[in-house]
Amino acid sequence: MSIVARELRINNFDLLRILAALQVVMGHSAWHLGIAQPNWWWLVDAFPGVPVFFMISGFLISASYERSLSVGSYARNRMLRIFPGLWCCLLVTVIVASLFGFRFLRWQAVAWLICQVAGLIYTPHFLKDFGFGSYNGSLWTIPIELQFYAALPVLYWLTRKARNRTALYWLAWGLFFGIALGTSMIFAPLREQAVEPLSHKLLRYSFLPHFYLFLTGVLFQRLQVYRYKWIAGKGLYWLAGYLILVRIIPYSAPVYVAFMLVLAIVAVSIAYSAPTLAHKILRGNDISYGVYIYHGLLINVFVEFGLVGRGVYVALITCLACVAAYVSWIGVERPCLRKKKQTLAPNYAAVAP
Repeated sequence: MSIVARELRINNFDLLRILAALQVVMGHSAWHLGIAQPNWWWLVDAFPGVPVFFMISGFLISASYERSLSVGSYARNRMLRIFPGLWCCLLVTVIVASLFGFRFLRWQAVAWLICQVAGLIYTPHFLKDFGFGSYNGSLWTIPIELQFYAALPVLYWLTRKARNRTALYWLAWGLFFGIALGTSMIFAPLREQAVEPLSHKLLRYSFLPHFYLFLTGVLFQRLQVYRYKWIAGKGLYWLAGYLILVRIIPYSAPVYVAFMLVLAIVAVSIAYSAPTLAHKILRGNDISYGVYIYHGLLINVFVEFGLVGRGVYVALITCLACVAAYVSWIGVERPCLRKKKQTLAPNYAAVAP
């Protein structure tokens, strides 16, 4: 492995992904359990987990694709990362919902199950009364991630003969950043999504308004920004600057889109500041995916039991999500990830400019 490749792979991204997942857990739990937000809650809202996931995904998945010997091995590895954990979560969801009296012996349920297994996430009518109305609301990002995975090889293929591929990546990034800015001004606020037009919903849940975050990660990886002197080891400085911006600049939808770019820099800088910290803490255990996919089901269970309105429930859901995630990691995800083909493209060391 080249020096550049070794530097790339020693980072804190696993730790950042867990923190991002925990932010999503806290935000969703407080929202759906009707818990009042204390004065310090702005710190939780300042670090939205999903955009961090998307940026880190672009960074790591592009590096993974460049290491792959073929599109087939790349696709196989991506499927091993996403689907086994998702299928297990789906099975647990069916069991739990059945215990609450929801019936799955119907054609509507069969069609729904087939779509969920394929990663086409939606909540069927017969589960609308389960919990807070979505069988697992956080899973909306799964089809978007799958779209990212499919779009990346297409992007590389389209630019394969270009003399300056990075310039074309910047051009694509500018296009999708413009799409994100435009759609941010037409999307309905969170509280009004129930009456949002179908065309807006289809756009929201496509990769189009989110792809700029993924491409930001791709560009950061391609440009090796983790080696820049003003990035590596400067995580605390970037973090402090970002928090100042959040406090002094009034919120708006376009401002949020721009802020996510600053947050992307913060994430990469922290990932390569004391880059061995994640390994020392986690010891190779990556429970972020499990925390993310199981917390929605747990919130639904709490709502079904009427356990709402108290802050302690947020802490309890967070702990239970971590336990479920660890079981998923040990029993499902890690064994499947060990089946990934650890192949390395012969020209990998020369891929990044």
